[in-house]
Amino acid sequence: MYKLNLNIFMEQQNFFQRNMKWIIVIGIIVILALWGVSKYNTFITQGEQIIAQWAQVENQYQRRFDLIPNIVNTVKGVAKQEQAVFGDITEARTRYSGATTADEKAKAATQVEGALGRLLVIAENYPDLQSSQAYRDLIISLEGAENRISVERMKYNELVRVFDTNVKRFPTSLIAGLFGIEERAYFDVPEENQQVPAVQF
Repeated sequence: MYKLNLNIFMEQQNFFQRNMKWIIVIGIIVILALWGVSKYNTFITQGEQIIAQWAQVENQYQRRFDLIPNIVNTVKGVAKQEQAVFGDITEARTRYSGATTADEKAKAATQVEGALGRLLVIAENYPDLQSSQAYRDLIISLEGAENRISVERMKYNELVRVFDTNVKRFPTSLIAGLFGIEERAYFDVPEENQQVPAVQF
């Protein structure tokens, strides 16, 4: 019995010695496959975080868009001759509503910011409007919305930065290339649209 066990043990040892390189190769393949799956899952998780953060940016844009009609109507009552800027705001809001990608929405939002900035500059020329408590309350709400938009865009861009870094860095770039994962676009706002003009009361 002891001799039989010894023979089995020797056969197993010989089998492992003869196939050691294959066992090592299979082990390396399994480790690489597990690493690849882990990195792929990381890309998926980061992509979902970017989508969720973009939803936060859109929520803040909606908050701003809800204020715009009230501001426009308030200014319209005083500045009836300024029809061009009212049309620009309406057109920019329509473009935003029709945009389907984050990039298109970012461009449309930038147009809204530009038209809204022009409206506020026009409003500065009307002292009666400046002294209206309703208008002042709307502007304060707008400034709060702009601050929240800025914060949410910054968070979005940070998530995109981390994601894009992983897409570009070796060896995770191999996984990104293998599964067709591409860089995401940053949300860039042109210099002239980064702040709503300050309104002096």
